[in-house]
Amino acid sequence: MKTFYHSTRSANEAVTSKQAILTGIAPDGGLYVSDQLGQATLELSEVVSSGYHTIARNVLSTLLPDYTADEVASCVAGAYAENFDTPDVTPLTAVGSDWLLELWHGPTCAFKDVALQMLPRLMSVARAGEAAGGGVMIVTATSGDTGKAALDGFADVAGTGVTVFYPAGKVSDIQRLQMVTQRGANVAVAGIRGTFDDAQTQVKRIFADREVAARLAEKGVVLSSANSINVGRLVPQVTYYFDAYAQMVQRGVISCGDAIDYCVPTGNFGDVLAGYYAKQLGLPVGQLIVASNTNKVLTDFIQTGVYDRRREFVKTISPSMDILVSSNLERLLYYLSDGDCERVASWMANLSGAGVYTLPNDVMDRMRETFSCGFATDDETRATIRSTWDEQGVLIDPHTAVGKCVLDRVPFEGRQRVCLSTANPYKFSADVLAALGKSVEGLDGFACMDELEKLTGVPAPAQLSSLRTAAVLHDTVCDQAEMSDFVEAACERVFA
Repeated sequence: MKTFYHSTRSANEAVTSKQAILTGIAPDGGLYVSDQLGQATLELSEVVSSGYHTIARNVLSTLLPDYTADEVASCVAGAYAENFDTPDVTPLTAVGSDWLLELWHGPTCAFKDVALQMLPRLMSVARAGEAAGGGVMIVTATSGDTGKAALDGFADVAGTGVTVFYPAGKVSDIQRLQMVTQRGANVAVAGIRGTFDDAQTQVKRIFADREVAARLAEKGVVLSSANSINVGRLVPQVTYYFDAYAQMVQRGVISCGDAIDYCVPTGNFGDVLAGYYAKQLGLPVGQLIVASNTNKVLTDFIQTGVYDRRREFVKTISPSMDILVSSNLERLLYYLSDGDCERVASWMANLSGAGVYTLPNDVMDRMRETFSCGFATDDETRATIRSTWDEQGVLIDPHTAVGKCVLDRVPFEGRQRVCLSTANPYKFSADVLAALGKSVEGLDGFACMDELEKLTGVPAPAQLSSLRTAAVLHDTVCDQAEMSDFVEAACERVFA
């Protein structure tokens, strides 16, 4: 039986998972969910004896069942091959009494690769089954890592284009260079004057603009998303929760059936939501610990039940988490409210209009059964980078450090604990070098990279160090009001 998806805000229109992936976001602005989540589970005894590819095939087949077994197998084989620098894809590393799940061994050195090497393949399969042809323009807002991962995944993929918006001046030098040096005849990149939330809000408006859709439809072009609002971005991330568990059983750290905790550095809520999906599929999850930086809207929300984006935006050294509107939270609210679309739509309307909504106690009680939280300041983040290197000889980036700092403060409950490590530290060379006590004054990103390599002996990945000689191909910076025009111009160029 096919699993059908519908909007979090209305169950009136059902689509297949292929249609949901191609569309990206529901026409009413909601996110696609399935009421069948949790009805089928993975057999844990089989999971713990499997490798990454097998687990990925099982996860995708369960959550996206209108893809055939052969289609899933082909997507998995292509997504996780020589493009990752380890056959383990997401290896587990001990750090003290806890564990780091290294999610940054893909081509852009960030956890987004796990999903964004998969999503173009899922889309290509879905497009092949459509009666009508035409092009798909991927439009994505990024807080730093999604943009490059999307550009890399979709570059020169037939029948698609990819347009990425990033907040100018609010990503690291390396993150910016990864995007603005991207090659490909079908790619477009622009910085925007504003924050990630501004970019994300405007992208959602572009998706909802019927006049834009009509003009593009005349040219045979539709829009879709590579953000984690796309269920095809979310589903592949479920795999590494199961794979971490399998690695721990295979090492004899836990027995099959033991619960473990996961601590997740969190911005848009997609990465930690994948852990919730894994739990619904039968993974023994104790707690999902939501780790935030100074932009701690999620910490305050989980503690109080009030989601309030009306606060100062703070630029931190963990820029991929500098987010005040965590879009994927909407999916969790749908499940916690027993699929009440009207309530979800009301909460989202309040967030969009008044900037705040409050959940009832029964919903919050259900959330706190699985989710706990904490946050780390920049100073605490730097101290964690320093102590992790000095005491464990493990070099971590600022986002991972936020997670580890929060995890270190959580009382040990007797369960093994895994902290998701979301980026290679060399993506943030200046901040990591400064955290280790070295002056970065007058040094550009590559000089910091060289100094960090000399100091630690940890080699910088070639895909980052090679950026120093790459030509800047995308230098546009635009106002938020100009984003729609930029997308249409990109469509005109790519699909001419």
